[in-house]
Amino acid sequence: MKSIPVPRALINAFRSAALSVAVVAGLATPLASTPAQAQSAAEAWPNKPLRLIVPFVPGGVTDTSGRVIAEFLGKRLGQQVVVDNKPGASGNIGTQLAATAAPDGYTLLLGFDGTLVINPHVFAKVPFDTQKDFVPVGKIGDAVLILVANPGVKANTLQEVLSLSRREQGGLPYGTSGIGGTPHIAGELLKQRTGAQLTHVPYKGGGQAITDVIGGAIPLVYTAVAGAQSHVKSGKLKAIAVSSPVRSPALPEVPTFIESGVTDFAVSSWVGLLVPARTPAAIVQRLNSELNAVLADPALKERLAVLGIDPRPGSPEQFAEEIKRDLARYEGVVKAAGIKAE
Repeated sequence: MKSIPVPRALINAFRSAALSVAVVAGLATPLASTPAQAQSAAEAWPNKPLRLIVPFVPGGVTDTSGRVIAEFLGKRLGQQVVVDNKPGASGNIGTQLAATAAPDGYTLLLGFDGTLVINPHVFAKVPFDTQKDFVPVGKIGDAVLILVANPGVKANTLQEVLSLSRREQGGLPYGTSGIGGTPHIAGELLKQRTGAQLTHVPYKGGGQAITDVIGGAIPLVYTAVAGAQSHVKSGKLKAIAVSSPVRSPALPEVPTFIESGVTDFAVSSWVGLLVPARTPAAIVQRLNSELNAVLADPALKERLAVLGIDPRPGSPEQFAEEIKRDLARYEGVVKAAGIKAE
């Protein structure tokens, strides 16, 4: 049979189509293997040091708690966890840096309630979305807050302080570490719940506020137990009440706000670990497991107790739910108090 010649244009068309199919197949291969590659990466993790971003200056309670966790967590993981302080804008700068980091499990964020659940309501705009840009790993613990007074204040109990505030012209000033911090929010919530006449005096840090209340410049300060406990024990400050659900182990003789007659009033400042969104689930679970293990270590508990932090191990889901709940809770307090930060 005589062969029929095939036009060159038709041959070229077939070749072009075949090449296109090959290219598409080549592109599809890595996509199809992505879950397996992710699983393999998670199994190999960690094979290099991790970075823990702390969005505050070195030396404070939040920073110190992060360094303690980094030390113990690094031993569990077999890799160093390097603390990287990135302060600024009440924690917003470092938190944004963590939000935009690669979701490979090598960048962690030391999350603080002031930054993650209060700043979004206090600032007109924050450069991150707490729930969309992060995956919670687990809560580290609660930093107990305390209301303390100058020894010369003529009130020894919370109810006496509240009564005195209503009698004093202009109310009673109370100092905190700054506008929009958890102590400030707690003070505003106390006003809203009790009708107390309290005037907020913001400082650039809790240390100066404590110095001024000791010196008598202001009558009250709402602060973390860690910064006040030595002064309470020495008699330089008078403890009024702690706003944690139960008494603080650091100052077990000091009653809670609930015991002092303010029903269901519990405000603590929490810290926890988070990672960028899209971090592999296997890595998140491994981090949570190791975090809970170190939180059960008696040596770590002792280190955190010095900082006034009560360890609170739990699941990523539990921490995520608390973040969601606090975002909603503090929105109303901030709006009612008209709190704004530049």
